[in-house]
Amino acid sequence: MNDPILSLAALTVLELSPPQMVEVAARAGYSHVGLRLVPATPEEQHFPLVADAGLRRQTLQRLRDTGLRVLDVEILRLKPETCVAEFDAVLAASAELGASELLVAGNDPDEARLIANFAALCDLAAGYGLHPHLEFMPWTDVRDLPQAMRIVAAAGRDNGCVLVDAFHFDRSASCLRDLAALPPERLRYAQLCDVAGPPPDDMDEILRQARNERRFPGDGDCDLLGLLRTLPTGIPLSLEIPTRQLLEQGVSALERAQRALDKARTLLARL
Repeated sequence: MNDPILSLAALTVLELSPPQMVEVAARAGYSHVGLRLVPATPEEQHFPLVADAGLRRQTLQRLRDTGLRVLDVEILRLKPETCVAEFDAVLAASAELGASELLVAGNDPDEARLIANFAALCDLAAGYGLHPHLEFMPWTDVRDLPQAMRIVAAAGRDNGCVLVDAFHFDRSASCLRDLAALPPERLRYAQLCDVAGPPPDDMDEILRQARNERRFPGDGDCDLLGLLRTLPTGIPLSLEIPTRQLLEQGVSALERAQRALDKARTLLARL
């Protein structure tokens, strides 16, 4: 089978500025990138693509020069205090960069309010041609695949989707049977990585692994072939593989991006 779209996720090479990331992705052989417009944590290095029009212009120029496209942008968090209208500038910048998919985290224990805010975000994003994807993560208020499916279904918006990340799928003990029951139109892209060993008992350790210690596809213990065979055929795949140990060892962003791509292609050849 032909490879699906393979995109370099921001978290894999988070030390790079967006223009640098586009350049590395192009040199490594990707066709798409994912850009982080809003930082996931206050501590991480951040490049203000939304506020800095000059940086957006530089990024757009590198996209034009390389022919790469933006698959997804991240990360919007739906919290108890969220005012969805305040996301408008992020959505406008996402559309300017050419993205079609939007990564969303659920950080609100009130599921009814989370559903309402996700629906409102879908309505706002529709005007920009964007598809919000609710990503389940075991340490958030959207812990697993069934809960994400329930929230997106309850929101009832055509552009509302669920994001399956292989790491979170494994660590949340989500199952292929539930994934097979999800309508394929709710799955427009997925995130691919691997992880070693059984899920730790400590949630802080799961979070640390998620942000620092993933494995390249095929180098861990996830049932990635089962996952890929259950996802819609040809679904775009974002390679999100933070490997802090390699970064600290001096392995370049280009080499890490190439390893991720090579490992993903090797895995896909086994389907």
